[in-house]
Amino acid sequence: GVFGGAFDPPHIGHLVVAQDVFESLRLDRLLVVPSARPPHRDARLPAEQRLSLTRDAFADDPRMVVSDLELRRPGPSWTVGTLASIREELRPDDLWLVIGADQYRSFDDWRDPQRILELAGLAVMPRDGEMPTEDPRYPFVPVPVTRVDVSSTRIRDRLDRGRGARCLVPETMRERLEEE
Repeated sequence: GVFGGAFDPPHIGHLVVAQDVFESLRLDRLLVVPSARPPHRDARLPAEQRLSLTRDAFADDPRMVVSDLELRRPGPSWTVGTLASIREELRPDDLWLVIGADQYRSFDDWRDPQRILELAGLAVMPRDGEMPTEDPRYPFVPVPVTRVDVSSTRIRDRLDRGRGARCLVPETMRERLEEE
């Protein structure tokens, strides 16, 4: 499976849904792929720092492999390029792209959605408890996940106000995040 995102910063919600996805899809491993340069928004933390924090966040779970794939490639982090690289480098028998319902709703606007579907199956997680209606052009497998009401934006806002992130981010990276 491939679970990408800005991880700006990673938080417990990412860990919980990654575990649920791993178990629901019966994966051999889940690649967690921080984007180097998200094409549709700016990340606040630098890519190298997000990668390092994400590695720290997932360090306790050997089923999850944090990949620097997108940081090794120049330019924006397009999903289609990431999946093509994973197919070429790792040659998996099956590959799932894990996205949220909000991302699925805009999937038609992604770079080369048909090629993405040739490279991987879509696994869609609900967002705010809601699952999107399936577009017949873009079939998906629904993946139920535990809802955790936390976001990277809220964590950044707390830190900006001098508040802590205890219980919102994994302890493996909390102190470092609060310091930086």
